Amino acid sequence: MKKRLILIILCCSFFIQNIWSQEETLEKYNLMPWPKHIESNSAKFMIDSNVTISIKGETCPRVRNAAINFLRRLANKTGVFIDVGFPLKDTSASIEISFDSVSNLTVNDDESYRLIVKKDKVTIHAISDVGALRGLETLLQLVSHNQNNYFFQGATIADAPRFVWRGLMIDVARHFQPIDVLKRNLDAMASVKLNVFHWHLTDDQGFRVESKVYPRLQEVAADGLFYTQEQIKDIVAYASNLGIRVIPEFDIPGHASAILAAYPELGSKDDYDYKVERFSGVFDPTLDPSKKVTYLFLETLFREIAPLFPYEYFHIGGDENEGKHWDESEEIQEFKKKHNLETNHDLQTYFNIKVEEILKKLGKKLMGWDEILTPSIPTTAVIHSWRGEHEGLEQSTLIEAAQKGYQAVLSAGYYIDRMLSIEHHYLVDPIGDAALTKEERKRILGAETTMWSELVTPLTIDSRIWPRTAAIAERYWSPKNINDLVSMYKRLKVINYQLEELGINHIRNKDVILRNISKNEDIKSLRVLSKICEPLKIYSRNKGGTEYKTFSPFTLFADVCTADAEDAVEFNNTVSLFIKEEKKKSLPKINNYLTLWIENHEDFIEINKNPNTTPLEPLSRNLSETSELLLKVISNKKITKLEHDKISALLIVLDEPFADTELAIVASLKSLLTYCKTNYLMQ
Repeated sequence: MKKRLILIILCCSFFIQNIWSQEETLEKYNLMPWPKHIESNSAKFMIDSNVTISIKGETCPRVRNAAINFLRRLANKTGVFIDVGFPLKDTSASIEISFDSVSNLTVNDDESYRLIVKKDKVTIHAISDVGALRGLETLLQLVSHNQNNYFFQGATIADAPRFVWRGLMIDVARHFQPIDVLKRNLDAMASVKLNVFHWHLTDDQGFRVESKVYPRLQEVAADGLFYTQEQIKDIVAYASNLGIRVIPEFDIPGHASAILAAYPELGSKDDYDYKVERFSGVFDPTLDPSKKVTYLFLETLFREIAPLFPYEYFHIGGDENEGKHWDESEEIQEFKKKHNLETNHDLQTYFNIKVEEILKKLGKKLMGWDEILTPSIPTTAVIHSWRGEHEGLEQSTLIEAAQKGYQAVLSAGYYIDRMLSIEHHYLVDPIGDAALTKEERKRILGAETTMWSELVTPLTIDSRIWPRTAAIAERYWSPKNINDLVSMYKRLKVINYQLEELGINHIRNKDVILRNISKNEDIKSLRVLSKICEPLKIYSRNKGGTEYKTFSPFTLFADVCTADAEDAVEFNNTVSLFIKEEKKKSLPKINNYLTLWIENHEDFIEINKNPNTTPLEPLSRNLSETSELLLKVISNKKITKLEHDKISALLIVLDEPFADTELAIVASLKSLLTYCKTNYLMQ
C-alpha cells in the first residue's frame, strides 16, 4: 500500500513538474506555432558578421533559396553586416542544415525537423527539404537581444505538424488581388508553417484566369482583372519554393454569373440577361447540367487550365446552388425524369460525378464544399466542410464526411471575414472531442482559414488575414493541448510585428486610410477611436449583400478597424480585473483610458471638416461625455440617480453602430456603471 502511495505521489509530482516546465517554456519563447517538443537551455548563439550557413546532402533549390532568404531576413532584423551572404555546400558552418529527401509537395510529406541551438553551433536536420524550411522559420523566431547583442535563444526542438493540410483560402473573384499581394501573403503563410494556398479564382463577380481557348472569359467576365497563365505559373513556383501547394477553385455549377456573362449558351435559363455580378450574395445563374456542351466546355477548359496547377487536388466549389433556374426550365425537369433524379441535390450530384470523371482523366482529385456530400458522390471526392452552427447544423460536416469514407478539410469556425475575435477562432479545434477510428482520423487532412473578399481590397486584405491567421495556424500545427489564451496573446504580440518585417501591411495601411479620411489632417484622434472600434460582425456590415458593390469605396473608417481592437482588448481586461480585485490596483489604468477619451474629442473637433468624419462625431462626443461622468463618479466614489440615468442613456447611444463599426468597450463601460451603482449609489 505504501509503495503504491509513493508511486502515485511521484507520478503526480512528475505531472505537475511538466506543467510548470511547459508554462516556463511558453513564457520564455515567442514561437508560433508552438513546437511539438521543446527543451529549454541557457545557451545564447551570438549573431555577428561571422554567421554562416551550410547545406549538406543533395542539391536542392528550395533549401538554397530558403537559406539565402533566411540570411537576408536575419541581417534586416538585426542590422548585422553578415560577411558570407550565401549558403555553403557540404562544409562546416555555424548553422548546418541537412535533410534526407526532396519533397514533391503531397499530403504524404514529412515536414518534421529537429533544431538544436547551442552556444557555438546551430543544427537543423529534417526528413525532407520542406521540414528544413520549417526549421529555419522556427530559428528566425528564436532571435532575441539584450543591450549589446543579438542572439538565438538556446533550445532543442523536435517538431512535426498535427495536420498535413494547413491552408489559407484567398478569394480573388469578388475583389482581385494583384501578384504582389499574393506573394507577401505566401511569405507570411510560410512563416507560420501553413502549406496550402487555396486560390478561389472564379465566382459571380469575376473569372480571374486567362484562357486561350475561351478568351471571352477574360474579355467579358474579368473586367480586365485576371492572371495570365505565366503569372499563375509564377505564383505556383513561388509557393513551391516556400513548401506551399497551390489548389485552384473554379466554382461550379452555381456562382457562375461571370462564366455565363461570357458564354450564356451554357446557362440553365434561355433568353436570360447574364451579367457579371456587382453585389454580394447567392444568385440564380447556374450552369445547365443537362447539356452536353456544358461538359465539353468544362473538359476543354480544365484540360487547358489543370496543367498550370501540378498538385493532385482541384476544387470545384459546388456550394450555395439553390437551383431556381433549374426548377424553371422544362428541359431540365425532363432531364431529371429521364435520369431518375428526384431532387436538385440529385441533379447536382449527377453533375459533380461527370466533373469528377473529367478531372480524373486529367490526373486530378475532385474537392468541393460540403454541399457535394451526398450518398452517390464517390468517396474519392474530398469534402471541404464549411457549414456549422451558424448555418443551422449541430456540428460541422467534417466528422460525418470522415466517418463515411471521405477525405475532409475543415473551414467551419475559421471564416475570418466574419470579423470575429482571435479567441473565437483559436478555441475551435478541428476534431474537438470526436471519437474516431485510426482510419477516420487519417481521412481528416486538416483545415483552412477562409478570406472571402466581398469587403476587402489589396489595401485592407492584410489586416483582415493577419495576425489572426497566425494564431489559427497554431491550431493546425501544434498539439491539441496548446490552447492557453494568455500565452497565445503574449506570443502573438511579437509575431504581429514579425509579420510586418515580411512586408505584410496590416499595421501601416491603417494610417494610410486614416489620412485619406481626415484629408491629411492630424489623424491622432481617429487612431484613438479606431483602437476601440471593430467592424460589424458576421456580414451585418453588408446586409443582403447590397449595401456595397464590388467598386464601392473600401477606404472608410470601418476598413481601418479590425477585430480585437487593440485598446478595447486591454481596457476590457483591465475592467474585468478591477471588478474582481480587492485593492483596485487597476484603477489608474482605467482612469488613464477615460481621460484619453475625454480629451480625444477636443482633438477630433479640430479635424472634423469633411463628410467622412462627420458620422463619427456622435461616437466621439458621447464617448467623451460618458468617460467624463464615469471618471467623476469613480474618483468621488459616489453616484446620484441622475448621473446613473444619464450614463445609461449615453451607453444606449454608444451601443448602436457608428459608420459600420461597433464600439468594442460598451460592455465594459456598462460593467463599470453597474459597479458604481452597487458600491457608490447615493440614497
